[in-house]
Amino acid sequence: MAPTDIDDIPGRPARARDGLFIRVYFGDGRHIGPGMIDLLETIRRERSILSAARHMGMSYRRAWLLVDAMARTFREPVVETHPGRRGAGTNLTAFGERLIALYRGIEQSSAAASRAAMEELRAGLAPLPVAAEAEVATNEG
Repeated sequence: MAPTDIDDIPGRPARARDGLFIRVYFGDGRHIGPGMIDLLETIRRERSILSAARHMGMSYRRAWLLVDAMARTFREPVVETHPGRRGAGTNLTAFGERLIALYRGIEQSSAAASRAAMEELRAGLAPLPVAAEAEVATNEG
């Protein structure tokens, strides 16, 4: 079974999050989520799927399967590879850049629209037990 997002990787420690977790479903079983977008942004910075995978703590195979899933999801490619280049063999396409921008825009709009409700939810949270506070601090650091 192909991975659908880096947050779906068994054995990967859960990240302490704050705010919304947006996964966009397209109604036919396909989706795009924050892990895929994080991977694209890391590929942009590293200019390599292998380097991006290492930076994110995943295998090259897992990263490549995620990139392949995105390639099969959209009509246009999200990355362009240049085999044989050592360390700079992958670039995002214009569509890959647009995909990031659209997804991050959805995140920002959703966060702005839900800000008051999120603040009310946070205000109603029970205090964390001391042991849990230490674990959260460890996961965030």
